[in-house]
Amino acid sequence: MSSSILLLSFTTTIIGKPPDTTASKKEWRGIPTRLNNIPHSREIRKYFYDDVIQATKRAIEDKKTRLQIDINIPELNPEMDVYRIGTLMELVRDLSLTFADDGKRVKVCVQGSMGQGAFAGIPLQLAGTRKILEFMDWGDYGAMGAFINIGAVGASEVDKEDDMFVLIAPQNAVGNCIIDDMRAMTDAAGDRPVILVNPRLKDMPASSGVMQTMGRDVRLQYAASFETCYSFRLLFYAGTFYPIMGALRMAYPNKYEIFRRVDEPNGEKYDLLAEFTGNPTADDITNAFVGPKKKKENALSGFWGFLSGIL
Repeated sequence: MSSSILLLSFTTTIIGKPPDTTASKKEWRGIPTRLNNIPHSREIRKYFYDDVIQATKRAIEDKKTRLQIDINIPELNPEMDVYRIGTLMELVRDLSLTFADDGKRVKVCVQGSMGQGAFAGIPLQLAGTRKILEFMDWGDYGAMGAFINIGAVGASEVDKEDDMFVLIAPQNAVGNCIIDDMRAMTDAAGDRPVILVNPRLKDMPASSGVMQTMGRDVRLQYAASFETCYSFRLLFYAGTFYPIMGALRMAYPNKYEIFRRVDEPNGEKYDLLAEFTGNPTADDITNAFVGPKKKKENALSGFWGFLSGIL
């Protein structure tokens, strides 16, 4: 990826679709361009922070209490070598301060060490996260310690004065499952909002290398109980991270939208291809790009086969 920094622009073309009258869409400026330039500019980061915050606020205003944020721009995708923990911390800080400004007491939670003996430790993505939070600038108005506190994941971290909880990238590790601690925490929180930011709750192998099958359905059901209020990811050809083919976005209460990235003489733009009420599958995304008929016609030749892996 290029390391140059370019000016931020926003371009989205919606073809054959009447203007949406909802306030959330009126305020949206379109998908930022130049997302393949790393590091991201401050303007791009701020755009996404604001996009996440507005969607989350709308969900909270609608009395949603179990929420999930999934945002995988390059700097927030742990699968990419440009992953930047500082971007995740900035997002969590801006989100927490927004609710603190409204008088809410927010507890920001990072899971602690899990396991025993040789298998004790913190997932690599979260190593050092709590220290970073403690040393960050939380503003000039004394929010830290008054309206914002830092804690771990578990029932014992739920205090009666807490109004809401933000969990940073809770995730299972080999031989250890964070879901039991999360369930205990949400039970203790009751009807107070719990927001997961970029969770990774798929089942992991036990320390013996065997998948943890006991209680697996219950764990997956619990993980699925969190409603996504914001989702954004770039779309690539299977097995690659370049070039960007498009994007998938959902900001509560709107639908999931698939966009195609289009190069233009003076830049690029994103065209809306399709909308879905639920998170589209890989086949849904493929059909949006090439159409179900064309996909079927080319299935035997394998020409379009790689598109089914767009993720």
